Amino acid sequence: MTPSPLDEYSRRRAARSVEQARLAHLDARISYARLAAVAGIALCTWLVLFHDGRGGLPPWSLGVPIAAFVGLAVWHDRVLRAADRVAQAVAFYDHGIARIEDRWDGTGETGARFLEDDHLYSRDLDIFGPSSLFQLLSRARTHLGEDVLARWLTRPAAPTTVRLRQDAIAELGPELDFREALATAGRASRDIDTVALSAWAAAPAAPERLWLRAAAVVLAVAIVVTGFWWGFGGPVAPFAIAMLLKMILTRPSRTRVARVVRGVEAPLAQLDILADMLALIERAQFTNARLTELRSGMMSHSIVPSDAIRRLTRLAEMLEWRRNAMFAPISVAISWPLHIASAIESWRHEFGGKVLAWLSAVAEYEALSSLAAYSYEHPDDPFPEFVEDGPAQFEGSGLGHPLVPAARMVRNDVALSPQVRLLIVSGSNMSGKSTLLRTVGVNVVLAMAGAPVRAARLKMTPLAVGATLHVNDSLHAGKSRFFAEISRIRGIVDLAADHPAPIFLLDELFQGTNSHDRKIGAEALLNSLIHRGAIGLTTTHDLSLTAIAEQSAGQVVNVHFEDQLLDGELVFDYTMKAGPVTHSNALALMRAVGLPVTTP
Repeated sequence: MTPSPLDEYSRRRAARSVEQARLAHLDARISYARLAAVAGIALCTWLVLFHDGRGGLPPWSLGVPIAAFVGLAVWHDRVLRAADRVAQAVAFYDHGIARIEDRWDGTGETGARFLEDDHLYSRDLDIFGPSSLFQLLSRARTHLGEDVLARWLTRPAAPTTVRLRQDAIAELGPELDFREALATAGRASRDIDTVALSAWAAAPAAPERLWLRAAAVVLAVAIVVTGFWWGFGGPVAPFAIAMLLKMILTRPSRTRVARVVRGVEAPLAQLDILADMLALIERAQFTNARLTELRSGMMSHSIVPSDAIRRLTRLAEMLEWRRNAMFAPISVAISWPLHIASAIESWRHEFGGKVLAWLSAVAEYEALSSLAAYSYEHPDDPFPEFVEDGPAQFEGSGLGHPLVPAARMVRNDVALSPQVRLLIVSGSNMSGKSTLLRTVGVNVVLAMAGAPVRAARLKMTPLAVGATLHVNDSLHAGKSRFFAEISRIRGIVDLAADHPAPIFLLDELFQGTNSHDRKIGAEALLNSLIHRGAIGLTTTHDLSLTAIAEQSAGQVVNVHFEDQLLDGELVFDYTMKAGPVTHSNALALMRAVGLPVTTP
């Protein structure tokens, strides 16, 4: 019997926790051993240098504790890296369990940087920001990975692209080892600035002139040789002359070297993570066309990207040696930054144009892995079925909102077709009208991104979403709410001229104007939208608007949500019912909060 996602996550988390405890114990033991090795080095040094000659140790004996210390340091570094990775794995499964149990709110990146005031639905449907769809979905660790996922959630893809993503997600979902390795690559960090790295790599390279590099190497050798000669009793003049020539030769390039060093430090800070990610993708054996295409494109030109990145990592580490107190004098003497900066610029000249392709592959793998995790953790959520030909339609049964915990979620059926193009949703305050619109919209966004949907079944044509659930005035821009609303609606109307067809989600149309103009304007707008081939839903408290259905020949249908007053409390069932609402709860809500409301 296949274990449930929760059971599998819990089993793996327990195994990683045991390994974490073992590595923590080993870390402590190696730390004590390193201290003992340091004590051994001190003792041997004393016995070699300060003993009175009776029973002293030969100088070579110092090599034993030094070798032990170096070996322990290398081992300790590996243990610390393994412990760091296991800790990330524990967090990976903790987050997965939290998502399955609907405790994910407040964890992960919110994607607030992707919010755009003029986007047709991202604010309205809580795509970004705290408690958002992006926060639920994203497992990306790089900025570019987040960018790709955000783009998928804000721009509907073509059906062929959607199907490729669906197949990739279906294949990646059960690949827990791969998804865990991708999420735990390198040192622990979430904020990996691949954007800065790609910009640095794409900039024109400026390797140092060959003759200057050759001369600097010759002078570096001369400085080392003459320095040793002077140290063992030779004249100081050759060393001084070599140093003077070095300063004269390298002075013109100091500004350029400093610029290269400053420009490279930030982008290269987390290259070990990127190298691990690339190596993981290089080894992966998937059958999905998109996954294999990404890997093949990354591996073109007979270059192994992870090896190239590790080469750059070594250069970055060597550049850092100049900060070491013991190496700093040597670094200054032999112009170490010049040599390493030249090597880095040569690397950029050779590989810089390919870095963006490597990063793009990693980013798309991260976005697909994020959606695959969601798919694996919600096995009851199906992929939608797409109908590519014919007029716009949306037929969903058992629709729910993925941001609403399962214990509180109420599912509804929504059907929009060439026969029924508009649902007018009336109902009491807080009864679920706006949530229904958000539920439809979020599921369309998921479907057009290639993700599973929160539904028992969804059949739809490709659709573009436009919504007015979160339209506000702007004091800074000098726009009233009414002007902001009609500007948004203008954008939704413009969608009707493009492909895919729009699905509009309009909340309480034209609240900023009088009831007479509101009714006329709303009726004209809705009729225009459905005649242009759009489908959608609109909410209303104005029951006069529900009369549109009577003259629509069945293309417009009224539905409603209602409440009951039980023992002085309003009770909502959040279930959509046929027909317009027959009563309002506004006065009851006013009384519930203590307002002095009386009926005549």
